[in-house]
Amino acid sequence: MSNLTPREIVSELDKYIIGQDAAKRIVAIAMRNRWRRQQIEPELRDEIAPKNIILMGPTGVGKTEVARRLANLTGCPFFKVEATKFTEVGYVGRDVESMIRDLMEIGVTMVRKEEIERVRIKAEKAAEDRLLDLLLPGSRPKTAGAGFYMSPAEGDAAPLPGKDEGTREKFRKMWRDGLLDDKEVELEVSSQADPGVSIMAIPGMEDMGMQMQDALGRLFPNKKKRRKMKVKDAYEVLIQEESDKLIDMDKVIEQARERVEQTGILFLDELDKVASRQEHGGGVDVSREGVQRDLLPVVEGCVVNTKYGMVKTDHILFIAAGAFHFAKPSDLIPELQGRFPLREELQALGKDEFYRILTEPRNALTVQYKALLGTEGVALDFTREALEEMAAIAEKINEDTENIGARRLYTIMEKLLSELSFEAPDKSGSKVVVDREYVRCRLADVVEDRDLSRYIL
Repeated sequence: MSNLTPREIVSELDKYIIGQDAAKRIVAIAMRNRWRRQQIEPELRDEIAPKNIILMGPTGVGKTEVARRLANLTGCPFFKVEATKFTEVGYVGRDVESMIRDLMEIGVTMVRKEEIERVRIKAEKAAEDRLLDLLLPGSRPKTAGAGFYMSPAEGDAAPLPGKDEGTREKFRKMWRDGLLDDKEVELEVSSQADPGVSIMAIPGMEDMGMQMQDALGRLFPNKKKRRKMKVKDAYEVLIQEESDKLIDMDKVIEQARERVEQTGILFLDELDKVASRQEHGGGVDVSREGVQRDLLPVVEGCVVNTKYGMVKTDHILFIAAGAFHFAKPSDLIPELQGRFPLREELQALGKDEFYRILTEPRNALTVQYKALLGTEGVALDFTREALEEMAAIAEKINEDTENIGARRLYTIMEKLLSELSFEAPDKSGSKVVVDREYVRCRLADVVEDRDLSRYIL
């Protein structure tokens, strides 16, 4: 858990997300409260439940990005799921608890990557020794590791230690200098045996089918097969094998479970789509309310069975989001409303915000396209007037058609630069300046024709 202050969290989010200061503040406080909770004595710590959040606002204003960037910033396991996934197969839908299983998978993967980085130096050294054993069979009195088969036949005379050690060190130096990268060696690699049994997924029980498939796969031993590969590729395979030997998976799973339970973030999108509206009776609202009642125990706190063991959801932070154009948070069942005490409305984006989105973030679209075309040797530059024109067009198209927020800039930018992107390989070494006239010329037809803009922009 990061010990960043709320002000520092907001400052970091400002580097990628324009505006929405109130939403940034509310999630920053939620994350700081998690850190504060860890400092309290265990007796009281377990009693402090997370204050779940509902973010309301039209699409493309940054609801998902706020949660995703927050998770990346703090190193928390993060998983996004649409609430409509639980209704799209009729009254059955997907198993609601599957989102906790998916979050646990992400936690295990995250901790395992960290452990691999921690043991990488040891793994590289062991892999290098095994690689030299492949290149010089019998150069050590006793070869280590079981991932290769090029060992001297029994009865062969062992080489003289001094001479052999000198040869081995020469090969080590040649390998480190990259002189042996293209040499081929034979290596024994493991492959998961195919159980040969296919589990048919029943709607709503896909996760059970996957767990059955996984359990059947474990009953069959891994197969060994010999492969010829270049030394450089063999080295990566050996690093992976040595890393697996150095990692204690039981410890990884225990750490992942702790991290998921204490710092996990589950982003529940499109919550408004499962809110029942009072003016409609029966029909699809039965399914919507059923999803809410299925969500309720998970959000309140329960124990979910995963293939890594039981996971408690009491202290997982749930951030729900939705446009809430027609439904309102008050249309949710009362029990679920009570589990989302914090609510914040994100503001629609206008011309000024679009201009800032094009210029300020570290990953701004202008920066991305400059880098993409730079790979072809084309120097791309945007004038201030061009960016202002694009921002104005984005605002106008959002007003005239559907308001899709900042995502409108993707379509405008792609339409604007499509011709240049196509011809870029033939323009290597040139410089292209995008000014106001360039923007107006490329987008004139679709901006003026409202029907055409509906399909293109």
